Amino acid sequence: MPPKRTKKTATRDGGPVGTPPVSKRREVKLAEDSEEVLKKCRQLRDELRTRQQQQTPPATGGDGESSDDDWGFDHDQDKKRKSNGIPGKKIAADEPSKKAKTQQMSLAELERRSTVDKKAFLEVTEMSSTEVMEGIENVAVKIAQQVLSKQGFQLDIPSRAASNQIYVPELDRIVLGDKRGTRSFLNVKESRKAAITTRVLQLLHAVLQKRIHITKRDLFYTDVKLFVDQSDSDGVLDDVATMIGCTRSNLHVVASDKGLVVGKISFYEDGDFIDCTKMGVGGKAIPPYIDKIENVQSDAEFILLVEKEAAYMRMAEDRFYQRYPCIVITAKGQPDVATRMFLSRITSELQIPVLALVDSDPYGLKILSVYMSGSKNMSYDSASLTTPDIKWLGLRPSDLNRYDLPDQCRLKMTENDIKTGKELLQEAFIAKNPLWMKELQIMVKTKEKAEIQALSSFGFQYITEEYLPRKLREGDWI
Repeated sequence: MPPKRTKKTATRDGGPVGTPPVSKRREVKLAEDSEEVLKKCRQLRDELRTRQQQQTPPATGGDGESSDDDWGFDHDQDKKRKSNGIPGKKIAADEPSKKAKTQQMSLAELERRSTVDKKAFLEVTEMSSTEVMEGIENVAVKIAQQVLSKQGFQLDIPSRAASNQIYVPELDRIVLGDKRGTRSFLNVKESRKAAITTRVLQLLHAVLQKRIHITKRDLFYTDVKLFVDQSDSDGVLDDVATMIGCTRSNLHVVASDKGLVVGKISFYEDGDFIDCTKMGVGGKAIPPYIDKIENVQSDAEFILLVEKEAAYMRMAEDRFYQRYPCIVITAKGQPDVATRMFLSRITSELQIPVLALVDSDPYGLKILSVYMSGSKNMSYDSASLTTPDIKWLGLRPSDLNRYDLPDQCRLKMTENDIKTGKELLQEAFIAKNPLWMKELQIMVKTKEKAEIQALSSFGFQYITEEYLPRKLREGDWI
C-alpha cells in the first residue's frame, strides 16, 4: 500500500509550511564614487593611527613579537579589497581576554610626561567584581569599628561639587579634584544621606556577589521608603564609585537602553554574535553592559555620530553605511553613559575617525563637548567615557549660507540660546580650537540656529545623497 501523501499548505510567501520566507532585504551596494568621496576620510584615519603610534611606542617581548600596542592593524592588507567590494580589511579589535584600550592619557601617564601633580586629581580605574566587593567590605569594617567605639560613624567621600571639577588642557577633559568631604550619621543634616549610602553599599555587595547586573530603577525600588526619590539613590552610586575608586559600570548598576548603532561593525555580546548590518532598519540598541562586548570587528572607514534619532533613522533606512562604509551611532540627544563608553571603546580599538552631525545651536555643541571632554557629574570616570578629537562635520553655522538654507528653516535664537553661546565661547575646549570659535561667533552674531532636519527642505534624502557625500569629498570638517 503506497504511503499517504502529506498535504502541504502554502504560506503567504508562496512556499510550504516550515520553509523560511523569501528574503525581501533591499541590497545597497558600495557607491560608485566611494573612492573619491572617502579619500580625505582615509587620510584622516591614517593621520590618526600614525599619531597614536607616535604617542604610544610599541613594546616588544622577549620573543621579538610586537605587543598589543600595535593594535593588530595590517597596513598593507588594509589597502586590499574584500571580495564583497567593501574597501579595506575587516579590522579585529583586541582579543576577548584583554581589557579594552582607551585613547585617553591617564593621570599617571600625564604625571610622567609633565609637571602635573597626579595627587591633585582623582581618577578611578577598572576593577573586577572581587576587587569592588573588597573595597565595599573595607568601608564596612571601618564603619563597624567606629560604631563599636561608640563614635557613630562618618564616611570619607571625594567631593563632586562644581568647584572640584577641573578641566585639564593636557588631557582635554574634565577630571575630579582632590577635595574631600565627610558624611556623618550623627549629624542631623547628613544622617539620612549617610543611611542611604550604607544601604546602597549593602545592595551593591549583594549584586556583585551574584555576578549580575541591575538597573538604577531596580536599585531604587529595593527600598523606596528610604530612598524616596530615585535621584537620591542615583547620586549615591557616583559617591560609592569614587569612594571605592572604580568606574560606575564596575558597580553592575546600569541605566536603560538609549543609544543605537547600525552599520559596519560586528561583535559578540555575552556570547551572542551581533552583526549591525543585519539588525533591521533601526539597528541595534547599545547595551548597557559594555563589559560583555568582545571581539569587535569592522571594515568601516569612519564613525558618524548623530545627535538626533530622526537623522539617524534617515541614514539607517537609506543604508548610507553600505554606500560609504561607516558606523552610525546616536544617543537620541543628551548622551547616556553606555553610548559614551561604547563610542570611546570602539574608537580606541578600531582607530578610525569620528565625525559628528549635530544641530547648529549651542546645545548641539554642548552635547558634542560631553562626548569629547566629559560631563561634570561623571568627571571622576572621564577617561573611559570621553572620545578625543571628534571632528565637527555639521550642521555648522557657516553651512546655513553655504548651502543656501531657506529662511523658513532658520530659527531665531532665544535670549537663553545667546547666553549659552557666549558662555561656550569662554570654555577652554572651544577656545583651543580657532575654527570652532569662528563658527560659534557666527552663530552668536547672526542669532540664527537650525536643526539637522532643516536639510530636508531640499528633499527628504538630501542629507544622505548630497550633503554628507559632499562634506566627505571635500573633507569639510573641523
